Amino acid sequence: MLKTLDLVLIGSMVAAAAVTYSIKHHADEKLQEVHRLEAEIKLEKDTIDLLKADWALLTQPNRLERLLAVYGQDLQLQPTAPEQLVRPVELPMLKSEVPQPKVAEGEKSKDPVSDLITTGSVKP
Repeated sequence: MLKTLDLVLIGSMVAAAAVTYSIKHHADEKLQEVHRLEAEIKLEKDTIDLLKADWALLTQPNRLERLLAVYGQDLQLQPTAPEQLVRPVELPMLKSEVPQPKVAEGEKSKDPVSDLITTGSVKP
């Protein structure tokens, strides 16, 4: 008959085979996911290359000149004057960068909306 040690060894072999199979199955699934992601990346790169080529075609100067000759009267386009271009330092500040005026305690602010919001129990 089978001894207890034989049964334990057979059980551990079956458990090891099951664990090995599950690890292999998990690795195969991950490999399929990697292949799918690589295919998606290749598709996106091809799309980007196609869009860059399309942009280069659409912005060719001779093509734009032909379009200007055809549609120039309808669109009434004018060349950009140098004084129309500004440097980034000449642009106005963002609204978030504008300093907020400080109101002294006890004074009323000049903003009617904030006066409506302020209450007597909360100090501004």
